[in-house]
Amino acid sequence: MSIAWPGKRVTAASAGPHFGEESVLVGSGGSGTIFFSGCNLHCIYCQNYDISQQRHGRDVSVEQLADIMLRLAAEGASNINLVTPSHVAAQIGRALELARKRGLKLPVIYNTGGYDSIETLEALDGLIDIYMPDMKYADSVVSADLSDASDYPKVNQAAVREMHRQVGDLVIENGLAVCGLLVRHLVLPNRLSQSMAIIDFLADHISARTAINMMGQYRPCYQAIRCPAIMRRPYAEELDEAIAYARKRGLRLLES
Repeated sequence: MSIAWPGKRVTAASAGPHFGEESVLVGSGGSGTIFFSGCNLHCIYCQNYDISQQRHGRDVSVEQLADIMLRLAAEGASNINLVTPSHVAAQIGRALELARKRGLKLPVIYNTGGYDSIETLEALDGLIDIYMPDMKYADSVVSADLSDASDYPKVNQAAVREMHRQVGDLVIENGLAVCGLLVRHLVLPNRLSQSMAIIDFLADHISARTAINMMGQYRPCYQAIRCPAIMRRPYAEELDEAIAYARKRGLRLLES
């Protein structure tokens, strides 16, 4: 039965094939990314702040959003990759229903900062094939300081549990992800992201075979100067120890 999704329009910054995602998402045609303007987090180091905070983009209707998904599929995209979707999940849900009725068959990726309500995720159950959440922090003080979300760890962990309940571990066929959970974790300098605690949560409470990308590309930008502890890139040993611990705990390490 179709859900009565509220909301009629979204603001999209761009849409097209993206070849910089994890290799299991790219394939020969690229990941069909749709970047949504705005965000439900306020990370002071956001590298896409012109989209997430300044909301650059153009308004499109739900029907036009469905058209964009179908165009990306027709152009050979490997999947539909919804980037920063949480604050427009209602409109996305409606567009996905329309696109599926019109023949969309590609895997759909929910590429999120991981600050998602259970109610929203439950409403999306059956529409999303691959959940790709960030797990940014394990400490509420850090999440408050860096993303203005003191409840991030609690909300994030509950969301990841629900995502995994819906889609399970990541499934890869012929080199491409087709369904499941893929976690992204950005390693911050001075161990502020508490990588070991996040790895332990995944191994102990989600799945010992959780797919994870331990990302080392952090660089200070936007308003990072407000926090001296993040005014440098992570040292190689900080990244290496996080990767080594994920491997020790048995997680499936993926790379961009």
